[in-house]
Formats: sequence, C-alpha cells, structure tokens
Amino acid sequence: MENRNKIERITLIALIIALVSVPVYTVVRTYSGNDNMEQEKAHFVGKETCIECHLNEYNQWVGSDHDLAMQYANDSTVLGNFNDQTIEYNGMTHRFYTRDGLFFVETDGESGKLEEFQIKYTFGYYPLQQYLVEFDRGRLQTLPLTWNSKDSVWYHMAEAIYTDQMIESDNWLHWTNQAQNWNGMCADCHSTNLVKGYDAENDSYRTTWSEINVSCEACHGPASKHLEWAAKADYARDEHNNYGLTVKTSGIDNKEYVDLCVRCHARRGSVSDFNHSSDIYNHTIPNLPIGESYHIDGQILDEDYVYGSFTQSKMYMRDVACNDCHNVHSTKRLFEDNRLCTQCHRADDYDTYNHHFHKSAGEAGEAVIADDGVRFEVGEGTRCINCHMPAQFYMGVDYRNDHSLRVPRPDLTQTLGTPNACNQCHADKSTQWAIDYVNKWHGIGRPAQYGTTFKEAQTGSAEGFEQLVHIYNDEVYPEIIRATAIHLLGQHYQARGKDILLEALHNFNGHIRYNALQNLMVDDQKSLDAVLSMLSDQTAAIRIESASKLNAVPAGQIPAQYKEPLEKAKKEYLETLKYNADFPTGKFNLANFYYNQKQLDKAEEFYKKALEQDKELHAIKINLALLYNSKGEYQKTELLLKDYLKYMPEDGNTLFTYALFLSERQRYDESMEYLLKAARYAPGNARVMYNIAMMYDFQNNRKDAETYLKKALDIHPNELSYYMALLNLYVKYQQVHKSRKIAKEILNKFPNVPDRDQIERVLGE
Repeated sequence: MENRNKIERITLIALIIALVSVPVYTVVRTYSGNDNMEQEKAHFVGKETCIECHLNEYNQWVGSDHDLAMQYANDSTVLGNFNDQTIEYNGMTHRFYTRDGLFFVETDGESGKLEEFQIKYTFGYYPLQQYLVEFDRGRLQTLPLTWNSKDSVWYHMAEAIYTDQMIESDNWLHWTNQAQNWNGMCADCHSTNLVKGYDAENDSYRTTWSEINVSCEACHGPASKHLEWAAKADYARDEHNNYGLTVKTSGIDNKEYVDLCVRCHARRGSVSDFNHSSDIYNHTIPNLPIGESYHIDGQILDEDYVYGSFTQSKMYMRDVACNDCHNVHSTKRLFEDNRLCTQCHRADDYDTYNHHFHKSAGEAGEAVIADDGVRFEVGEGTRCINCHMPAQFYMGVDYRNDHSLRVPRPDLTQTLGTPNACNQCHADKSTQWAIDYVNKWHGIGRPAQYGTTFKEAQTGSAEGFEQLVHIYNDEVYPEIIRATAIHLLGQHYQARGKDILLEALHNFNGHIRYNALQNLMVDDQKSLDAVLSMLSDQTAAIRIESASKLNAVPAGQIPAQYKEPLEKAKKEYLETLKYNADFPTGKFNLANFYYNQKQLDKAEEFYKKALEQDKELHAIKINLALLYNSKGEYQKTELLLKDYLKYMPEDGNTLFTYALFLSERQRYDESMEYLLKAARYAPGNARVMYNIAMMYDFQNNRKDAETYLKKALDIHPNELSYYMALLNLYVKYQQVHKSRKIAKEILNKFPNVPDRDQIERVLGE
C-alpha cells in the first residue's frame, strides 16, 4: 500500500481542458510586439469614410451577409412575423407581438416560466434571423425562437438542433445561459472592433464595438492612417506602407489571404480580442479537423465555418484563396453554375458526362431525395459542388457546403463509416452500390487517405505510429493535416514520439508548432528545457501554452535566465484565462491556475462558479475534491468524489482516486472494493494493479498480490519499483527460488540499481 499525504490524481489536476484550445495553441524571431505597432497608432473611423473612394466595393457590401450580420431591431430590420404569432415547444405557447412600435416575445426565461422580453437587436438575415435580448451584467442572450427567412416561418432552434432532449431553464444550453450568450459566443464575428470587456471577478460584461455589423475595417483594419495617406498629394504618398492600412489584402499569397478570414470563418479558440496581427496565433487558435466537429477523414460533421475544411483541401494546397470563388465584398459566389470551377479546371474535361456520369437538366429521369430530405432534380448531379462539396443543414435551415473539396469515396464509408456524396444524395442505395459504380467509372485503385491513418493511430498500433510520422514528414500533405498527425502522436504515442514532438517545436508553421507544444508532456529535463525555450516565442498562443505547461513546475526547477520570461508569459496566460472565464471551462482553467499557484481560496471560488454555471461539467468536482483534501476537509472531498462517480461510474482513474482516499481514511475494505472496480475500468493503469497488490499483501494474500504485481509489470515492464515490490513479496513469504530468479532479472535489467549489494545477497542465500 502506498503511503500518501494527498490523493494521487492521474488525469485531471493541472489539466487545461479546452482553453478555447489553449480548450483555449527555434528558427523563429524573438517576440518584440512590432506586429501590432501600426494597429496601435491607427484608430477606427467608420464605413462612411470609405464611400467616396470605394463606392463600388461599398455598394457590393450593402445588403451582404456582413452588412446584415447584426442590426438594431426596428420595422426595416426585423424580418420575423410579430403580428400575434405563436409556436409550441416544451409544453408552452411562445408568442410574438409588438407594442408601441417595439418587438416582444413571451417565452420561458431563467425561472423556467413564461416571461416577456423585448427584442433589442436582430442577428443575421438569411436563411434565418435570430434575435437578441438584454439581461443583467451586460449580457445579450440569443433567443431560440428563430425566423426561417427562406420559408417565412417561425421555428424553435432547440427543437431543430437538440432533437433528442428537452432543454429546460437549468440546462447550460438554454437560451438564458452561457451557451447562447452573444458576448462570448457570437459577438466578435458579427460586429467591427469588438471588445468583449468581460470582468471575471464580477462575471459581467462591458462589450463595445465601433460598428454594429461587419464593416470595412473588420477586414482591412483601423483606417485612420489610410485617410491620412489618401489626403496627401500623389507625390507625397509613401508607396511602401500599404496605403496606410494596417492589413495587407493584396499582393499576398493564399495562406495570408485565408488567414485574414480565420477569426470568424473557423472553429477556434481565442487568446484575446481580435487584433490584426500577421500571425493568427497572436489572437486565434484554429481547431484541427478532428474531434466532435469532423468525421475521421476530415469531412464536416458539426459547425466548421470553413477554415478547418478548406485548409485541408487540394485547392488550398494549389494556391486557391477565398476570393477565387467569392466576391469578398458581397460574400456571394462569383458564379452559381460550374463556371465557378471551370475558371481553373478545363470544361471540356470536367464539365462533361464522361466525368460526372449524371443526366443534364431536361433529360428524362426522376428527382432523388437525399438523406437530409433535400430534393435534387434531374441535372443537379452535373453540378461540381454537389459531388465535391456536399452540404448539410446547420441551425435547422442553413444548408452549408463542405469546403474540403474532395472526391467522393464510398470505399471509405465502408472502412471508416464516413459519409460520401453518392449515398448522401442517393439515400435509397447501398454503399456497395456506390462502390460498384465508382469502380466501373474510375477503376478500382484509390489513393491513401489520412482518415485511415488517424483511425489506426487511435488503436496505438506500431503501424499507426509509422503512418503518422510519414504524414508529418511529407510536405505533400496540408499543414493542418500534418499538425493533426503531430497532435495524434502526442495523444497516442507520447513516449515513442517524444523526439518528433520536440523537433516539431522548431517548425516554421504555426499549426505544427502549437500542436507539438500543446501535446508535449513535460516529464523529463529535455522536455522541460524545450518548453522553457518557447517562453519568448513570437506568438502569444505559444508563450501562453508554455506558461500553462510550466504553471505547476516548482520554482526551484526554473533556471535563472527563464524566470523573467516565465513571469511575463504567466501574466499573459492569466489574462487569457480571465478573458475566457465567462465560460464554465474557462472558469475551470482559471481555478486550476490558482490551485497551482497555491491560491486555494481563489481556486475554490472559480471551481464553484464553474459548477454553478454548468452542473453537467462533472470533471470540476474531482479537482475541487482534491482541493478540499489538501485543506483537510475530508467530508467535502468524499461527497464530491461520490457525486462525480454517480454520473461517471466507469471512470477507472477516479475510482482509483476514491479508493486511495478511502485507504487514507483506513477504510480498507471499501478501498479494496473501489480498487477492483478501477482495475475493471482502467485495465491499462499499472498503479491501480500495484495498489491492489499492496492491499492483498497487507491482507497476507500472497497469491493475489503476486498476480496483480505481474499485471503491473505487464503494463510497465521497465518500472523498477514493481520488480522490487515483487522481490520483497517473495522474500517476505520465503519463496527462495522465485526470489533468486527475480533478483537476477533485476540486476540484469537495472545494472545501476540502488541497494545492489542487498539484492546480490538474495542470490547468495
């Protein structure tokens, strides 16, 4: 039995979950702050100053999705029918009406009962329009009562999205709670010069903007210096300062162009309010194309917002940018037919039956009904986007195309369970039917697809490791996919892939560097030195992630030359934690920071606030329990651990934590019960097996003690302490032959073992 002063915690303490990804990401110049100097000098002046010189672009922008992203609610902006309309949801009748020229809804509020709310702002325009309501502490909340502006009907967003659950007022997904909060969830992408203004101590907002919608300066940056430049005579204008603008939008490559859009058109986390830095990792951390938002092969599953899918495409790899397909001022496609693609692809090769194998409009045939209910008429199968950019509904009625621009692969449906455009459209046909036609048209050979590697890597196999390394080293793959390979190496092959992760820290690409750092375990001097070296990196996300990893490292282990950079990085880290603390995971991360800084009262405060905000974020209970245990408040510790296990009864690591807690209280029979449960649900945890062995030894049960020590060694065959425990067990029970055998094995395997003389005496006895 291990003698501990505190509970051993394997998985959670100091774990930073979803720090907006920081959840919320060398041959590199040292950070100096020069990236933002122009922004600091310039200020926002408003769209009216642009009209005189840029009338054509302004006219294209007027009425666009960006122009109508957010508006004050009035007769000209509200599309929904507020003429005493009603809809039913959750056993309630929700009403829409006007009074004195203002717009109101009657719906379930924070109390769970019907209340009246005034509409202050419209949010979006087409194919749906949402509405914002003001609450206390500066909050704006997004109503689930949504206007379908395509079909001119009301619908309830929760009913359309959360089809398998009823969202009550105490659920964090309820419209009055943080999941539907405008300030933290939506604001920075729907207004210009948005400052969230969140105060973590008071849990309140003072959110501001310079323009309510997505206007010129949202993309071009603050333009006051541009006005100064434009006001000068031609001969006096500096030709080398980008016309006085802080953001360069012409004469740039496609990566720089796409990065201009990343802060809004990406599933991502945020380090701070947006700034027009040339390095996106100074403000934004894009999600990789894995996890809950994507299928294993990178196809979109949940909200994606384009960046994560487009940057894995061949189009992106071949220098295509957003403006090659879209008018960036009107946001419309340049063409609505195949001319969109034949700008680059030869029409006589690709816009033909011999490529798409579908009937043209006007030919005899029948429409098909896709798996999402969309009707495709004869001729629509000839459209490039329907096969290479299949769409699906989000937010109930928003039909969005996948921007990974891929070849339909029904064979991957068979092996990976991922969707394919053939069967999405021909929903009544089998996967094999689609495979047979693709084989008939294009032969049986198919190129490798990284989804197969990612699936194999999840098994932890040697083959998965080799394939991940190949993807990372092969620059033919998109950088975001190579970064995904690095992420999976860290997740599934930490020990074997450690040197690759360390090497990737020096990669020039931000995706790769950030994900290598984020997934690097600091468990030896080499990895500690590597993280210390990143404290003065050029990008904020890297410095913050470094501080995150070093937060729990004792001060005595930090060399003198790194103390000042670490303190600076910790200040940035703390500011980012506070910036994101409006969300429960953000509060959790902030509490973890305070815990590691030994500020236990502050840690307790934010653990409690996080749990109050989201009662289903059960992981918080474990860290709060550990905090109470460190303070000697054992009753609170036990209540929290038991409450967590009520919701997560198969969490082997927490069963182990609770077992150790019970052992410390000398409740050995109960402890053994939970240790055995832990072994069932965490069979790969060698410490569980070791503790069970020690408990059996304590009960003088030699046979079972031996069995579980051997299980521990099977899991970690290079762990000296397990060998020594087995030797001590054999010596204790006078198992001479076994004692000599294990002593010899120890001496051969660990030639520098401490107490070698004593082990040699076992051989001589």
